[in-house]
Amino acid sequence: MIPVNSVLQVGLFPEVMQKQIDQRLKTIHLLDPQAQPPSGEFTGILIRSNTQLPQGLLEQIPSIRMVATCGVGYDNLPLAYLKAHGIKASNTPGVLNDAVCELAIGMLFGLLRRIPQAQEFVKSSAWSKAPFVTTTTLAGKCVGIAGMGRIGQDLAARLESFKVQIAYTGPTRKNVPYEYYPNIQALAKACDVLFLACPASPETEKMVGAEVLEALGPMGYLINIARGSVVDEGALLVALQQKKIAGAALDVFEDEPNPNSGFLSLDNVLLTPHIGSATAETRELMTNLAISNLEAFYNQQPLLTEVKIKLE
Repeated sequence: MIPVNSVLQVGLFPEVMQKQIDQRLKTIHLLDPQAQPPSGEFTGILIRSNTQLPQGLLEQIPSIRMVATCGVGYDNLPLAYLKAHGIKASNTPGVLNDAVCELAIGMLFGLLRRIPQAQEFVKSSAWSKAPFVTTTTLAGKCVGIAGMGRIGQDLAARLESFKVQIAYTGPTRKNVPYEYYPNIQALAKACDVLFLACPASPETEKMVGAEVLEALGPMGYLINIARGSVVDEGALLVALQQKKIAGAALDVFEDEPNPNSGFLSLDNVLLTPHIGSATAETRELMTNLAISNLEAFYNQQPLLTEVKIKLE
């Protein structure tokens, strides 16, 4: 049982998520994480992974002992502060795999078959004047996945039916039937399509730069469903403008919700507004798992999906 008003809800939650929250607990809401927190003896925080949790906010509420974030990523949390002060944290892995992988596959075909452009071609009546451009087939290609975690493995399983070769890279080999490459540059050179499905961390910061894009080559495609921070957007923009790669599909950006305006005028990109997990069913599952983690904490039970904070 979670005590009434013991949880501070930070940031804006979509209606479908707020409905689940209101059904299961009573929170005090702080819309702006930078604002002065309301008075109260809060011991828990509920937040979304797209909302930064300022360390300054935690410093003003020393009673906080638990932070539950809705999302797989937890790079929005001040991890060093949490660890130093013995504050537990949880995320919501697994429950959003289906939605993220579905979007990834959709972005893949949207990019290769130029589906958004094809719809506009019909709507503008251009079809009556000329045939649409020929596009690219996926079958027979090599698809690389940077990050063979839960989402990467689920994505690979879906890709198998499309008659592709699958390869991957990551910190360690996994028990999967795909070719392993020791680094992302080697993987990029070997594949035709490169998916980014890795976590945001100091190790993955801007790991896709000019050298990786050069290795991917003028016939290669990049699809980012990870975090904007894993790509050097300046290098990607140059590569797209100069056709050093064939195209890119991006669901995440360095500066959200204000992506680099240079991408907006390109015809070899497909852009979506960080909607990997944005289905009603998935958002309900994420919210309920986050609340269940809070319940476990308040009942002095092990967290269902605790973030194990490891710092160098």
